[in-house]
Amino acid sequence: MTSPSDKSPRRHSLVALGGDISGAFGDLGTLLPYVIAGIGLGVLAPGPVFLGFAAGYLLVALLYRAPIAVQPMKALGAVILTGGLTAAETALAGALLGLVLLALAATPLLGRAARALPQSVVTGLQAGLGLMLASLALEMMATGWWLALPAMALLALSWVWPRGPWALVVILVAVVLAPGEAQPLASATAVIGEGLSLAAVAGGVLAQLPLTLLNAVVVAAHYRFGARSVIAPLAIAAACALAALQAEAVVAWLAAIPVPVVGALLAFAGVELMLSKRLFDARPDCRPVIAVTAVATLFGSALVGLAAGLASEQLRRHLVRRRARGTPHDRG
Repeated sequence: MTSPSDKSPRRHSLVALGGDISGAFGDLGTLLPYVIAGIGLGVLAPGPVFLGFAAGYLLVALLYRAPIAVQPMKALGAVILTGGLTAAETALAGALLGLVLLALAATPLLGRAARALPQSVVTGLQAGLGLMLASLALEMMATGWWLALPAMALLALSWVWPRGPWALVVILVAVVLAPGEAQPLASATAVIGEGLSLAAVAGGVLAQLPLTLLNAVVVAAHYRFGARSVIAPLAIAAACALAALQAEAVVAWLAAIPVPVVGALLAFAGVELMLSKRLFDARPDCRPVIAVTAVATLFGSALVGLAAGLASEQLRRHLVRRRARGTPHDRG
Protein backbone atom coordinates (compact mmCIF):
# COMPACT_ATOMS: atom_id res chain seq x y z
CA MET A 1 0.00 0.00 0.00
CA THR A 2 1.43 3.34 -1.05
CA SER A 3 1.29 6.35 1.20
CA PRO A 4 0.16 9.85 0.07
CA SER A 5 3.79 10.94 0.25
CA ASP A 6 4.69 8.23 -2.30
CA LYS A 7 1.97 9.38 -4.70
CA SER A 8 2.99 13.02 -4.58
CA PRO A 9 6.35 12.67 -6.42
CA ARG A 10 4.69 10.37 -8.96
CA ARG A 11 1.89 12.86 -9.57
CA HIS A 12 4.44 15.64 -9.87
CA SER A 13 6.38 13.60 -12.44
CA LEU A 14 3.26 12.98 -14.49
CA VAL A 15 2.34 16.66 -14.42
CA ALA A 16 5.88 17.60 -15.43
CA LEU A 17 5.82 15.05 -18.26
CA GLY A 18 2.48 16.37 -19.45
CA GLY A 19 3.83 19.90 -19.44
CA ASP A 20 6.90 18.86 -21.42
CA ILE A 21 4.82 17.06 -24.07
CA SER A 22 2.38 19.95 -24.29
CA GLY A 23 5.18 22.48 -24.44
CA ALA A 24 7.05 20.49 -27.06
CA PHE A 25 4.28 21.19 -29.56
CA GLY A 26 3.34 24.58 -28.17
CA ASP A 27 5.33 26.46 -30.80
CA LEU A 28 3.54 24.92 -33.78
CA GLY A 29 1.59 28.13 -34.26
CA THR A 30 4.86 29.72 -35.39
CA LEU A 31 6.27 26.73 -37.24
CA LEU A 32 3.30 25.39 -39.18
CA PRO A 33 2.09 28.48 -41.10
CA TYR A 34 5.45 29.05 -42.81
CA VAL A 35 6.16 25.36 -43.39
CA ILE A 36 2.69 24.50 -44.72
CA ALA A 37 2.56 27.47 -47.08
CA GLY A 38 6.13 26.98 -48.29
CA ILE A 39 5.60 23.29 -49.02
CA GLY A 40 2.22 23.96 -50.62
CA LEU A 41 3.75 26.54 -52.95
CA GLY A 42 6.39 24.05 -54.04
CA VAL A 43 9.27 26.12 -52.64
CA LEU A 44 10.17 23.79 -49.77
CA ALA A 45 10.52 20.01 -49.76
CA PRO A 46 8.97 18.41 -46.66
CA GLY A 47 11.74 15.84 -46.10
CA PRO A 48 14.69 18.27 -45.80
CA VAL A 49 12.58 20.86 -43.96
CA PHE A 50 11.45 18.53 -41.19
CA LEU A 51 14.85 16.85 -41.07
CA GLY A 52 16.43 20.26 -40.49
CA PHE A 53 14.09 21.02 -37.60
CA ALA A 54 14.68 17.54 -36.16
CA ALA A 55 18.45 18.11 -36.26
CA GLY A 56 18.05 21.56 -34.70
CA TYR A 57 15.97 20.31 -31.79
CA LEU A 58 18.27 17.33 -31.25
CA LEU A 59 21.26 19.69 -31.01
CA VAL A 60 19.31 21.84 -28.53
CA ALA A 61 18.62 18.75 -26.41
CA LEU A 62 22.24 17.59 -26.50
CA LEU A 63 23.95 20.95 -26.00
CA TYR A 64 21.56 22.98 -23.83
CA ARG A 65 19.24 20.33 -22.32
CA ALA A 66 16.51 22.94 -22.14
CA PRO A 67 13.30 23.72 -24.09
CA ILE A 68 14.75 26.31 -26.48
CA ALA A 69 12.71 26.96 -29.63
CA VAL A 70 14.01 26.23 -33.13
CA GLN A 71 11.88 28.47 -35.31
CA PRO A 72 11.67 29.34 -38.99
CA MET A 73 13.26 32.66 -39.92
CA LYS A 74 10.14 34.78 -40.00
CA ALA A 75 11.39 37.66 -42.14
CA LEU A 76 12.90 35.37 -44.76
CA GLY A 77 9.76 33.24 -44.60
CA ALA A 78 7.60 36.28 -45.25
CA VAL A 79 9.77 37.26 -48.23
CA ILE A 80 9.56 33.71 -49.61
CA LEU A 81 5.78 33.62 -49.37
CA THR A 82 4.98 37.16 -50.48
CA GLY A 83 7.90 37.90 -52.76
CA GLY A 84 7.66 34.74 -54.84
CA LEU A 85 11.16 33.37 -54.24
CA THR A 86 11.90 30.19 -56.14
CA ALA A 87 13.25 27.06 -54.51
CA ALA A 88 16.74 27.88 -55.82
CA GLU A 89 16.55 31.45 -54.51
CA THR A 90 15.34 30.21 -51.13
CA ALA A 91 18.24 27.75 -50.87
CA LEU A 92 20.76 30.42 -51.90
CA ALA A 93 19.33 32.96 -49.45
CA GLY A 94 19.52 30.45 -46.60
CA ALA A 95 23.09 29.50 -47.45
CA LEU A 96 24.23 33.12 -47.73
CA LEU A 97 22.55 34.04 -44.46
CA GLY A 98 24.24 31.13 -42.71
CA LEU A 99 27.65 32.12 -44.09
CA VAL A 100 27.18 35.75 -43.04
CA LEU A 101 26.18 34.75 -39.50
CA LEU A 102 29.11 32.33 -39.24
CA ALA A 103 31.51 35.04 -40.39
CA LEU A 104 30.08 37.55 -37.90
CA ALA A 105 30.18 35.02 -35.06
CA ALA A 106 33.81 34.15 -35.80
CA THR A 107 34.91 37.78 -35.49
CA PRO A 108 34.25 40.65 -33.06
CA LEU A 109 31.88 42.11 -35.67
CA LEU A 110 28.73 40.38 -34.40
CA GLY A 111 28.14 42.76 -31.50
CA ARG A 112 29.07 45.78 -33.57
CA ALA A 113 26.70 44.77 -36.35
CA ALA A 114 23.85 44.34 -33.88
CA ARG A 115 24.54 47.74 -32.27
CA ALA A 116 24.75 49.43 -35.67
CA LEU A 117 21.20 48.43 -36.62
CA PRO A 118 18.58 50.98 -35.49
CA GLN A 119 15.78 49.26 -33.62
CA SER A 120 13.25 51.62 -35.21
CA VAL A 121 14.18 50.33 -38.67
CA VAL A 122 14.10 46.69 -37.58
CA THR A 123 10.69 47.19 -35.95
CA GLY A 124 9.33 48.88 -39.06
CA LEU A 125 10.74 46.16 -41.30
CA GLN A 126 9.14 43.53 -39.11
CA ALA A 127 5.80 45.35 -39.18
CA GLY A 128 5.94 45.74 -42.96
CA LEU A 129 6.65 42.04 -43.48
CA GLY A 130 3.79 41.22 -41.14
CA LEU A 131 1.49 43.42 -43.22
CA MET A 132 2.66 41.64 -46.37
CA LEU A 133 1.82 38.28 -44.82
CA ALA A 134 -1.57 39.56 -43.67
CA SER A 135 -2.31 40.82 -47.20
CA LEU A 136 -1.51 37.41 -48.67
CA ALA A 137 -3.56 35.77 -45.91
CA LEU A 138 -6.63 37.87 -46.77
CA GLU A 139 -6.45 36.76 -50.40
CA MET A 140 -6.30 33.14 -49.31
CA MET A 141 -9.09 33.48 -46.75
CA ALA A 142 -11.30 35.16 -49.35
CA THR A 143 -11.51 31.83 -51.19
CA GLY A 144 -13.69 30.49 -48.37
CA TRP A 145 -14.67 32.79 -45.51
CA TRP A 146 -16.94 30.13 -44.02
CA LEU A 147 -13.80 28.14 -43.21
CA ALA A 148 -11.46 31.04 -42.51
CA LEU A 149 -13.57 32.82 -39.89
CA PRO A 150 -14.11 29.78 -37.60
CA ALA A 151 -10.41 28.99 -37.93
CA MET A 152 -9.56 32.56 -36.89
CA ALA A 153 -11.94 32.31 -33.94
CA LEU A 154 -10.33 29.06 -32.78
CA LEU A 155 -6.82 30.48 -33.17
CA ALA A 156 -7.88 33.54 -31.17
CA LEU A 157 -8.31 31.26 -28.15
CA SER A 158 -4.51 31.32 -27.88
CA TRP A 159 -4.88 34.83 -26.41
CA VAL A 160 -7.16 33.41 -23.70
CA TRP A 161 -5.42 30.08 -23.08
CA PRO A 162 -1.91 30.16 -24.55
CA ARG A 163 -1.17 26.56 -23.53
CA GLY A 164 -3.69 25.12 -25.97
CA PRO A 165 -2.33 23.54 -29.21
CA TRP A 166 -4.70 25.65 -31.27
CA ALA A 167 -2.81 25.63 -34.56
CA LEU A 168 -2.71 21.83 -34.58
CA VAL A 169 -6.39 21.63 -33.60
CA VAL A 170 -7.38 23.98 -36.42
CA ILE A 171 -5.50 21.90 -39.00
CA LEU A 172 -6.86 18.56 -37.81
CA VAL A 173 -10.45 19.83 -37.69
CA ALA A 174 -10.15 21.38 -41.15
CA VAL A 175 -8.73 18.22 -42.70
CA VAL A 176 -11.42 16.03 -41.13
CA LEU A 177 -14.46 18.27 -41.70
CA ALA A 178 -13.65 20.04 -44.96
CA PRO A 179 -11.42 17.88 -47.17
CA GLY A 180 -13.46 18.78 -50.22
CA GLU A 181 -12.36 22.40 -49.97
CA ALA A 182 -8.68 21.62 -50.47
CA GLN A 183 -6.94 23.02 -53.52
CA PRO A 184 -3.33 23.68 -54.55
CA LEU A 185 -1.99 26.65 -52.63
CA ALA A 186 -0.34 28.02 -55.74
CA SER A 187 -3.77 28.70 -57.22
CA ALA A 188 -4.47 31.25 -54.50
CA THR A 189 -1.15 33.03 -54.82
CA ALA A 190 1.27 34.19 -57.47
CA VAL A 191 2.88 31.55 -59.64
CA ILE A 192 6.47 30.95 -58.57
CA GLY A 193 8.96 30.70 -61.40
CA GLU A 194 12.21 28.82 -61.59
CA GLY A 195 14.58 31.68 -62.35
CA LEU A 196 17.26 33.12 -60.11
CA SER A 197 17.09 36.76 -59.05
CA LEU A 198 20.02 38.00 -57.00
CA ALA A 199 17.98 41.06 -55.99
CA ALA A 200 15.29 38.79 -54.53
CA VAL A 201 17.92 36.77 -52.67
CA ALA A 202 19.55 39.94 -51.32
CA GLY A 203 16.15 41.21 -50.20
CA GLY A 204 15.49 38.02 -48.25
CA VAL A 205 18.93 38.03 -46.61
CA LEU A 206 18.84 41.72 -45.71
CA ALA A 207 15.32 41.40 -44.35
CA GLN A 208 16.23 38.54 -42.01
CA LEU A 209 19.70 39.64 -40.89
CA PRO A 210 18.62 42.61 -38.72
CA LEU A 211 15.91 40.55 -37.02
CA THR A 212 18.32 37.70 -36.31
CA LEU A 213 20.97 40.00 -34.85
CA LEU A 214 18.55 41.87 -32.58
CA ASN A 215 16.23 38.97 -31.70
CA ALA A 216 18.91 36.37 -30.93
CA VAL A 217 17.51 35.45 -27.52
CA VAL A 218 16.01 32.31 -26.00
CA VAL A 219 12.44 32.09 -27.26
CA ALA A 220 10.06 31.41 -24.42
CA ALA A 221 7.19 29.78 -26.36
CA HIS A 222 7.91 26.20 -25.28
CA TYR A 223 8.37 27.31 -21.66
CA ARG A 224 5.13 29.29 -21.78
CA PHE A 225 3.29 26.18 -22.92
CA GLY A 226 4.59 24.06 -20.03
CA ALA A 227 7.96 22.67 -21.18
CA ARG A 228 10.64 22.57 -18.49
CA SER A 229 13.16 19.82 -19.35
CA VAL A 230 15.12 18.14 -22.13
CA ILE A 231 12.12 15.90 -22.85
CA ALA A 232 10.45 18.71 -24.81
CA PRO A 233 13.12 19.21 -27.49
CA LEU A 234 13.59 15.44 -27.75
CA ALA A 235 9.84 14.95 -28.31
CA ILE A 236 9.56 17.56 -31.05
CA ALA A 237 12.79 16.31 -32.63
CA ALA A 238 11.31 12.79 -32.82
CA ALA A 239 8.08 14.14 -34.32
CA CYS A 240 9.95 16.16 -36.97
CA ALA A 241 12.16 13.15 -37.80
CA LEU A 242 9.05 11.01 -38.27
CA ALA A 243 7.56 13.67 -40.55
CA ALA A 244 10.79 13.74 -42.58
CA LEU A 245 10.71 9.94 -43.02
CA GLN A 246 7.07 10.11 -44.13
CA ALA A 247 7.57 12.93 -46.62
CA GLU A 248 5.07 11.64 -49.21
CA ALA A 249 2.39 11.18 -46.57
CA VAL A 250 3.12 14.67 -45.26
CA VAL A 251 2.61 16.15 -48.73
CA ALA A 252 -0.73 14.35 -49.06
CA TRP A 253 -1.76 15.54 -45.62
CA LEU A 254 -0.81 19.13 -46.36
CA ALA A 255 -2.69 19.02 -49.68
CA ALA A 256 -5.85 18.24 -47.71
CA ILE A 257 -5.64 21.48 -45.71
CA PRO A 258 -8.07 24.01 -47.23
CA VAL A 259 -6.51 27.21 -48.53
CA PRO A 260 -8.69 29.47 -46.32
CA VAL A 261 -7.40 27.66 -43.23
CA VAL A 262 -3.79 28.15 -44.33
CA GLY A 263 -4.70 31.81 -44.82
CA ALA A 264 -5.98 32.02 -41.25
CA LEU A 265 -2.72 30.51 -39.97
CA LEU A 266 -0.70 33.00 -42.03
CA ALA A 267 -2.85 35.87 -40.75
CA PHE A 268 -1.92 35.02 -37.19
CA ALA A 269 1.72 34.66 -38.19
CA GLY A 270 1.54 38.12 -39.77
CA VAL A 271 -0.07 39.64 -36.68
CA GLU A 272 2.62 38.09 -34.47
CA LEU A 273 5.29 39.54 -36.75
CA MET A 274 3.70 43.00 -36.70
CA LEU A 275 2.88 43.37 -33.04
CA SER A 276 6.33 43.09 -31.55
CA LYS A 277 7.13 44.44 -28.09
CA ARG A 278 9.39 47.07 -29.66
CA LEU A 279 6.43 48.48 -31.59
CA PHE A 280 4.65 49.40 -28.36
CA ASP A 281 7.80 50.44 -26.48
CA ALA A 282 9.06 52.75 -29.24
CA ARG A 283 9.67 56.41 -28.40
CA PRO A 284 7.29 58.90 -30.07
CA ASP A 285 10.04 60.31 -32.30
CA CYS A 286 10.86 56.79 -33.56
CA ARG A 287 7.32 55.99 -34.65
CA PRO A 288 7.50 57.95 -37.94
CA VAL A 289 10.61 55.94 -38.87
CA ILE A 290 8.76 52.71 -38.07
CA ALA A 291 5.80 53.82 -40.17
CA VAL A 292 7.95 54.84 -43.16
CA THR A 293 9.84 51.55 -43.05
CA ALA A 294 6.67 49.48 -42.76
CA VAL A 295 4.87 51.27 -45.61
CA ALA A 296 7.92 51.11 -47.90
CA THR A 297 8.26 47.40 -47.18
CA LEU A 298 4.57 46.74 -47.81
CA PHE A 299 4.35 48.59 -51.12
CA GLY A 300 7.93 48.05 -52.25
CA SER A 301 10.00 45.21 -50.86
CA ALA A 302 12.11 44.34 -47.85
CA LEU A 303 15.10 45.91 -49.57
CA VAL A 304 13.19 49.13 -50.31
CA GLY A 305 11.88 49.21 -46.75
CA LEU A 306 15.36 48.77 -45.29
CA ALA A 307 16.75 51.62 -47.43
CA ALA A 308 13.84 53.92 -46.64
CA GLY A 309 14.09 53.11 -42.94
CA LEU A 310 17.81 53.83 -42.73
CA ALA A 311 17.33 57.14 -44.55
CA SER A 312 14.46 58.21 -42.31
CA GLU A 313 16.40 57.16 -39.21
CA GLN A 314 19.30 59.38 -40.27
CA LEU A 315 16.87 62.26 -40.73
CA ARG A 316 15.39 61.61 -37.28
CA ARG A 317 18.82 61.68 -35.66
CA HIS A 318 19.69 64.89 -37.49
CA LEU A 319 16.52 66.57 -36.22
CA VAL A 320 17.14 65.32 -32.67
CA ARG A 321 20.68 66.74 -32.70
CA ARG A 322 19.41 70.01 -34.11
CA ARG A 323 16.79 70.33 -31.38
CA ALA A 324 19.39 69.44 -28.74
CA ARG A 325 21.70 72.21 -29.91
CA GLY A 326 18.82 74.66 -30.19
CA THR A 327 18.56 77.63 -32.50
CA PRO A 328 20.04 81.08 -31.66
CA HIS A 329 16.50 82.32 -31.06
CA ASP A 330 15.84 79.52 -28.60
CA ARG A 331 19.01 80.36 -26.72
CA GLY A 332 17.83 83.95 -26.26
